[in-house]
Amino acid sequence: MSDNKLPRILITGATGQVGNKTIEFLKNNNEVEVIAAVRTQEKARQFKRKGIDTVLFDFDDELTHPEALKNVDRVLIVTGYTVDMLRQSKVFLDSAKVAGVKHVVHLGACGPDNTTVAHWVWHQLVEKYIESAGFSFTHLRPETFMQNLLSYGGKEVVKQGVFNQYVESATKSWVDAEDVAQVAALSLLHPDLHAGKTYRMGYDAKSYDEIAEILTRLIKKPFQYQPQSPEVFLKSMQDAGAEMAYMHCVYEHYKRYAAGTIPGADETFDNFPQITGKDPVNWEAFVKKHKAEFDY
Repeated sequence: MSDNKLPRILITGATGQVGNKTIEFLKNNNEVEVIAAVRTQEKARQFKRKGIDTVLFDFDDELTHPEALKNVDRVLIVTGYTVDMLRQSKVFLDSAKVAGVKHVVHLGACGPDNTTVAHWVWHQLVEKYIESAGFSFTHLRPETFMQNLLSYGGKEVVKQGVFNQYVESATKSWVDAEDVAQVAALSLLHPDLHAGKTYRMGYDAKSYDEIAEILTRLIKKPFQYQPQSPEVFLKSMQDAGAEMAYMHCVYEHYKRYAAGTIPGADETFDNFPQITGKDPVNWEAFVKKHKAEFDY
């Protein structure tokens, strides 16, 4: 621990859905100090209004790392969805090691240790680097976020009860991002309990047709899933000027979901009650929680 009275926790990805919710879970805890890493003063204001300390930080600017990591004991590492995550993570972790950080909680991706899905593999390479650097660690491997049906890439997904996805009739494993954030927060608060753990997080297996049925029943308006070819997704990402090294990986794994060639794509886990003492959010609970956003 640093010389500070309380352990200091740095949250990267602080404005993202997992990082932001992790801060919400931690902010009123009087046993730790929480620092939100932000790229601009403008983004800092939203945290300062809530009484949360901030520090300017950019994964791509290593000169910002020493100050951001000063006296920090624990970090949540959340990188962007590009192949740059490999370089960004290594450079940041090297800086964290020099700064004396002890415990690293890493937000990774789906899959068992032998996954062959490319961008899931990238995250597992980061996990191995964390371990090889000698940090105490907790690895989080969430399955598909339920929030992806609210918005994806900043765009509304369900429009007038209709939504398109690219996996045919595949059943996928799902998790509420807030549940992931809760486990991240507990892992940061109690590294002694969660050190050395890899938590795979998927708690409800549903196809998009089944989700449409739940939406129809609970919202009491018709919802319909209209599958599209993964080629449509690839073209839309190209037209949007997205970072294609990553998006091509997503395109390939959509094809594999549709073909049923991702082993364990619908696997669910029973670890959430053991970690939190609560039941995880399932699709019915998620739709009820976000009814106003799904309604039309």
